[in-house]
Amino acid sequence: MMQTDLTQRPPRGPRVRLGGFVLLPRILDKCRATVAGKNGEYNFNCPLDQRFFEFVQVDAEAFKNEVKSGKGDWEMLEWVLANSKRKPAITDIVLWSKLQARRAPSDPETREYFNELHKKAAPHRADISAWFDLLDVDDYVSFGGKA
Repeated sequence: MMQTDLTQRPPRGPRVRLGGFVLLPRILDKCRATVAGKNGEYNFNCPLDQRFFEFVQVDAEAFKNEVKSGKGDWEMLEWVLANSKRKPAITDIVLWSKLQARRAPSDPETREYFNELHKKAAPHRADISAWFDLLDVDDYVSFGGKA
């Protein structure tokens, strides 16, 4: 099985796509690392991952079981598409992915949480406005990079 050690490096960034889906390569990295017991501070099926599973209407535990079988990225994409209750068209996938890439905190409490994380990871960066921006910079600084 392909193993990902997220104690040594971050998962793929949230903007990396597979089959048009943002997040899917990152979710695969986190799932493989979780199965291997090497997920570090990364959590499979976190609220962000759940957005993907809700969109495609695939059960996260069923997904994890398929990952355990050793399927590669392309095989997992094929499995997601075959098992999706939603059966999204490519236009739906592209629009959903664009929306996710631009998603920002939408209420004061979430904005406060976002700002706290932003201050810890990159306090002098004014270009961090969306969740994917924050994930990218947090992954980078968590493994020794300077924001």
